[in-house]
Amino acid sequence: MISFTIALAVLIAGYFTYGKFVSKVFGQDPSRITPVHTHADGVDFVPLPTWKIFLIQFLNIAGLGPIFGAIMGVMYGPAAFLWIVFGTIFAGAVHDYLSGMLSLRNNGASLPEIVGAELGSKIKTVMRVFALLLMILVGAVFVYNPADLLAMLTPNSLDKMFWIVVIFAYYMLATLLPIDKLIGKLYPLFGIALLFMALGIMTMLYVHAPQMPEMWEGFYNHKADPEANPIFPMMFVSIACGAISGFHATQSPMMARCLKNEKYARPVFYGAMVTEGIVALIWAAAAIAFTGGYDQLQEALGNGSPAILVNDISKGWLGAFGGVLAILGVIAAPITSGDTALRSARLIAADFMGMEQKTIVKRLMISIPIFLLCFVIMLMPYDALWRYFAWCNQVLSVFTLWTITVWLARHHKMYVITLLPAMFMTCVTVTYIFFAPEGFGAITEPLTGYRFSYGLSLGIGLSATAFLTWLFSRWYSGMKSANPTLTAA
Repeated sequence: MISFTIALAVLIAGYFTYGKFVSKVFGQDPSRITPVHTHADGVDFVPLPTWKIFLIQFLNIAGLGPIFGAIMGVMYGPAAFLWIVFGTIFAGAVHDYLSGMLSLRNNGASLPEIVGAELGSKIKTVMRVFALLLMILVGAVFVYNPADLLAMLTPNSLDKMFWIVVIFAYYMLATLLPIDKLIGKLYPLFGIALLFMALGIMTMLYVHAPQMPEMWEGFYNHKADPEANPIFPMMFVSIACGAISGFHATQSPMMARCLKNEKYARPVFYGAMVTEGIVALIWAAAAIAFTGGYDQLQEALGNGSPAILVNDISKGWLGAFGGVLAILGVIAAPITSGDTALRSARLIAADFMGMEQKTIVKRLMISIPIFLLCFVIMLMPYDALWRYFAWCNQVLSVFTLWTITVWLARHHKMYVITLLPAMFMTCVTVTYIFFAPEGFGAITEPLTGYRFSYGLSLGIGLSATAFLTWLFSRWYSGMKSANPTLTAA
């Protein structure tokens, strides 16, 4: 448990050190008027207490990723713990904080509008469609697992289909009602359950410390088929929400519309991501400690879904009462991402259509087609939905990181803090799309029997990264030529 404790301490220290540095680079200004004061509408632009905004942001971004993703991703070995820690500090939290700040500085604009302002109108159009469809996909994906878990905890008469209907009905209400009427009231309760779960599991980790191998022990890929599942790029997509996730950038604008002062942005945006990284770290370690090792974890995952293991860990370590509360925390995580995903879809559509959302009629005009499309997507196999969500999610992070990099460069700020993560995630995502079976292989293999090799996929990923970096360098050189007073960051 020495390495786990060090990793936990580094994550917390990262918030107070690198998080503070990033906020200084951006130029956080408490004297600036925030959008909630200039665009208050009683629906989406509603001033909320900072502690509530933090909990809403944390629950929005948490989803299943830092729990299920960490449990499955830890099979890549100790590298998973390093990615959770350093990915969170230097990529994920920076991505979340700066996307939230850009929204604050652009009147609470949604992600596609921010991307379009920096990368051009053509990219804006692509992002509008892509982000809208991804939000609807998230809403569909985050129905199944909480329905499974609720069915486990309730009588047989309340089966999975019953809970799917209940959860989807809740999503509809959360999408349409003012943010302080339902989300603002329920999230504190969900947050208590989720935080109890994390603290309880972490406490029991120390009780069961002898079963937890140190990170420097067995430092290799523990996947059953490591050649088909190389650490790069597979691990960096499998563990997304516990390190960096493009989905988060769609949620930050929602809270940017409720923040009363810029001085609260770092605890809300950077802090929520660090908290999520801690949750991912806890569950990755708990999966190893509870099962007794990587081989035993592989066997446990082979015999059932991560939801069953989460149920076993919670009940086994926290008892019946604690187990129920812990499971409720795990249920709250995906539900509180699914509801705000559909709410984000409404806001994205409203922004590019230029339609005000103060009246319920206008909200219904946009929301009803979203609900119908989400229901249709829910009819697809869950496994397929989750696989495609994984890499689409990281495509979004790539767009966001390059957008922030351009903004920082345009405003004469230290753009390297996002340029390096942008380059890394570009290589990860492009390589994954070409190599993973759910990427282009899902199209080429059935038709031609051909699947991209790892070497070729990596080569394409590196080439795409080099090309985008060259484009950025060319643009930046042109900007410096047009503005001789601009100094390199």
